[in-house]
Amino acid sequence: MATADTSEVNRKSEENPAAGCSCKSNNDVKEASTQTDTKVQGYGPRLSKVNLFTLLSLWMELFPKNKSQLTNGNKITQVCRFKTRITGLVVVQDRNVIGLHCSSAELHVGQIAVVKHGPRLKGCDLYFSRKPCSTCLKMIINAGVSRISYWPGDPELSLLLHAEGARGSGADAQAVPSCQEAALDAVAAERLKSNSRSHICILLQPLASCMQQFVEETSRRCDFLETVSGDDPCADAAELFGEQRRRSLEKFTGVFFVPDERRHRDLLAKMGLENFCMEPYFSSLRQHMRDLIGVLASVASSIPDLRQGYGFYLKDPAQVSRGPSQGLSQEIARHCIIQAGLLAYRTEDPKVGVGAVIWAEGKSGHCDGTGNMYLVGCGYNAYPVGSEYAEFPQMDDKQQDRRSRKYRYIIHAEQNALIFRSAEIKEDENTMLFVTKCPCDECVPLIRAAGIKQIYTTDLDSGKDKHDISYLRFDRLQGVQKFIWQRNSPAGCMSDPVIPQSLPNGCVQNHERETEEDLCCKRQRL
Repeated sequence: MATADTSEVNRKSEENPAAGCSCKSNNDVKEASTQTDTKVQGYGPRLSKVNLFTLLSLWMELFPKNKSQLTNGNKITQVCRFKTRITGLVVVQDRNVIGLHCSSAELHVGQIAVVKHGPRLKGCDLYFSRKPCSTCLKMIINAGVSRISYWPGDPELSLLLHAEGARGSGADAQAVPSCQEAALDAVAAERLKSNSRSHICILLQPLASCMQQFVEETSRRCDFLETVSGDDPCADAAELFGEQRRRSLEKFTGVFFVPDERRHRDLLAKMGLENFCMEPYFSSLRQHMRDLIGVLASVASSIPDLRQGYGFYLKDPAQVSRGPSQGLSQEIARHCIIQAGLLAYRTEDPKVGVGAVIWAEGKSGHCDGTGNMYLVGCGYNAYPVGSEYAEFPQMDDKQQDRRSRKYRYIIHAEQNALIFRSAEIKEDENTMLFVTKCPCDECVPLIRAAGIKQIYTTDLDSGKDKHDISYLRFDRLQGVQKFIWQRNSPAGCMSDPVIPQSLPNGCVQNHERETEEDLCCKRQRL
């Protein structure tokens, strides 16, 4: 039998035929903690780190691009000539994310990783949304990375192009690779792989049996859709979510999945994955791919697209006269919030999953597909390092014995994003926090002291006191611009005209919200 990506992958596939890839079954089991490998019985489904990093890489492939980033002055370089697809990349060091990148008009994402991280790549794990080409592979192998994992779909240099695709005239003929070039690149990549000390593999793990249903149900009840139904009693949040999920699933399947089975087998064979072309590995692999695409579609649909008349706008209009300029587009803000939403499904909190991601706008660094934005840190709410899941209290404020409540032990998503940040927060740069829930009183002073300039979130809980945890300080937070998910006009409604796709952040008055009791009733109906 022909070799797959590594001998280790072959052994795991043979030992676990049901998996169809280098993965382990995790049904009815949850990983112990953020930084531990022990597995103990948990309270509910949870994304494995492997699948979380894979989803983040897929989502980075869809990072919104400015027009200037796509064209680069209408010049196509030799390196970019053979790149037919944007590729996303997650750089992981000691199981913490230190980089989120995507291809630019000039550079492949592997080259960007070398430029951005250099010698810091040694010992890192890299998660690609497509198999890296030989141009990238030779450099990241030489950097001493520990593992290179990629999504088993179309590779960075497409192997499916027909010879006539390269015919034509002018720049268009040079912009796509011929079959011969693609085949030569595949041979070079295989030779690099076979002589590499790095583990190069596909790495997907099966989801827990109820994970997809859990993600879909919690996404449907998220604060962003609650805001929509809170503003308009006639709005059906469940219907809005269902329609958007259908569109997202159709879009993501077209981008990340190969619908034709014969074509997919041929692609895997050309990528050196002949053993995955056989049953039951092939069917299992495709099912794992479908499951992860479904999770991504559910999380992305929890934040309505801009056609619904909602976006991130300043909560206090007076803030528009101070602080950094309002240059972040609504598409990028929504993209980053969805990143935080993905992180939330790695939570160790059985009741509330919260994710947070911190980005900064640098003064240079346009080689990345993210423009001048770079990752500072990301996190989710979890228990302290080294603790086993369920070692600390799991109950909420309904528990009468206050010693049995979790709030004194759980580390919040914003706190973990600051603790495990991969870059320092610079005073002269605009640093932005994207978080899926309103920051509580415990986090607000930390956010301000860290030097964060902007917060993108919901304010559904602001001004409320929930026994052990309160949100009273958020409204009084000074020196930080608060962009709240809300309707773009106080008089607007869900049938308002379509918002332009590059709408910059504006400022509107905060809307009145329904009482907490009314919202609870709506959650029960959903």
